[in-house]
This record gives sequence, structure tokens and C-alpha cells, in this order.
Amino acid sequence: MASVNFTRLLPDRATVEVRELAESLDLGGLAPPHRPYTIVNFVSSADGSATFRGRSGPLGDEGDRALFHSLREVSDAVLAGTGTLRTERYGRILGKPERRERRAAAGRRPEPLACVISRTGELPIDIPLFQDPEAEIVVFSPLTEPPAEPPTVSARLHLEPYKAAGPGPLASALQTLRERYDVKLLLCEGGPTLFGALLREGIVDELFLTLAPKLAGGAGGPAVASGPPLTDLAPLQIRWLLEREGSLYLRYGVLPT
Repeated sequence: MASVNFTRLLPDRATVEVRELAESLDLGGLAPPHRPYTIVNFVSSADGSATFRGRSGPLGDEGDRALFHSLREVSDAVLAGTGTLRTERYGRILGKPERRERRAAAGRRPEPLACVISRTGELPIDIPLFQDPEAEIVVFSPLTEPPAEPPTVSARLHLEPYKAAGPGPLASALQTLRERYDVKLLLCEGGPTLFGALLREGIVDELFLTLAPKLAGGAGGPAVASGPPLTDLAPLQIRWLLEREGSLYLRYGVLPT
């Protein structure tokens, strides 16, 4: 992939290359002993919609895609809900061999784990991710066996118990990722319901938010977080502000309340 440069406006003005910038963060080193350091990546229209006609893709641009792939490349695992997987038709987490080669050269597993939360046990097993024999997926679900009905699953599945009704179910899932799969940096890609649930459990450390110079109007979807309201506002601390061709790329720390 050709270098994608951004103008950094905060904390200091400079021209930066996004993959090098993501690599320099070493966020996994900030992981507490009981769970991964958890970052969330979203794109939003200027009027607050996380999707346009049901998908996030139309809101993004080359810079957003470069940041998206750069965050994947430095993460140990990528988490998404079943609705996001189905709507965005997820495939292999790192499709390009050169991305996997860079990870291996840096001493990481060649590809991040794909992690799926399914409260009902239903899985979109017809999407490319589940049909790729090179993909490795951790599924948190009430299921105790892989799906037996066609289409069969070609990916390598690890089934982990998930009890949505219990206290702190997502915190428990993240603890499993940290202790059983050595995940130190977890990237959540949504959707809004999952992000909202992570916020309510207080287990989000950073938000990467692309603000697209576009308006969705009445065709817009939900905001980046949805579900029951938080007890208190979650304060944010800006850590960088990048700009490229009119899009703004914000990195926030989520502060404890």
C-alpha cells in the first residue's frame, strides 16, 4: 500500500504517515493484567450518523481506510458484533500478505484474532470470514458446538461461553481474551450497540473517530454508540487531531468517571 500522509494539527503540527504513527503507539503495553487495552474505531458523518443507508463504508475515504487497516495491523484481536459482521460482509482481518509479513517480522502472530459477540448464538456463517480456512475466530456465544447446518464453517473456531444476562458479560469476555489468548490490544469495530455496552461496563480506553465532511440527513443511521444511556457522561481527552482532504481524525482517551 502506498504511504498515506496526514496533517497532524494536535498535539503539534506535522506531516505524519498513518501506518508509522499507529505502529509507534505501542498501546498493548498499556494493557492491565485482567483485560486487553481496548480501543474503538468509528466513522461518523458531520451530522452524527455512523452509517448511510445501513453501511459505514460510504462515509469513509482513503484516509479512513488507511487508519482502519493500520489499527488492525497493530492489534492483537478485532472485535465486532454479528450485525456489523453481516452488514459489512467481513472477510479475513488482514487480507494483504505484506501486512501479515510485517506483523510476523515484529514478533506478532501473523494476523489478529477475529472476535465475535453473539448474545443469541446466531452467527452469519455465510460471510467470507467464516468461510476462509486461514481465518481464526473466537466466538463468545451460548453455543457449545459449532454450527452443523450448511453452509459449513471453514475458519478455525474457538467457542467461549457468553452469558449476556450476567454481571459484566463483556468484561468477562475480555478477561478470557487476555488470559487465554494473550490479547493485549483489542480493537472494537462496532457496531453502535456493542460500543454502547462496552461503555456501560467502563472497559473502553480510547476512541478513534473519523469525522467525515458529509451529511447523511434522513438517510443516516444510529450514532456511534447506542443502547441505554450511561449513568454519567464519559469524559474524553483529545490525544491527537489529524486532517486529510477535509476529513478529521480524532483520537480520544476515555477517562474514568
